[in-house]
Amino acid sequence: MIKIVKEISAEKLCEVIVEGMQDNKAEDIVVIDLREVESAVTDFFVIASGESTTQVDGIANAVVRSTRKTLKEKPWHQEGKNSAQWVLLDYVNVVAHVFHKDVRDYYELEDLWADGKKRQIANL
Repeated sequence: MIKIVKEISAEKLCEVIVEGMQDNKAEDIVVIDLREVESAVTDFFVIASGESTTQVDGIANAVVRSTRKTLKEKPWHQEGKNSAQWVLLDYVNVVAHVFHKDVRDYYELEDLWADGKKRQIANL
């Protein structure tokens, strides 16, 4: 039996990740295009905030459900699920960061990758 591998574009993956975040009312969603940044570790960062650890965990779970259901994709690696202060979902060419609002303000990840092209997603 031959297994057919279907490659999903990073842009489509970003779109589905954003939809998953919006399903759980994530706030201040930003997509950072890092494809033209020389030292970038991935193509895109998708960053969002939650008001509580429960909401951060819920947003992360919604992203995983959304990518599995829509694209049959799952994260290659996950970090931060235990504390739910900063959950990282690594899809290799797209990395989703779900922060507790205060933690996001502290780390200022968007400023660290200021060379990337930022696109702000409106809150629902």
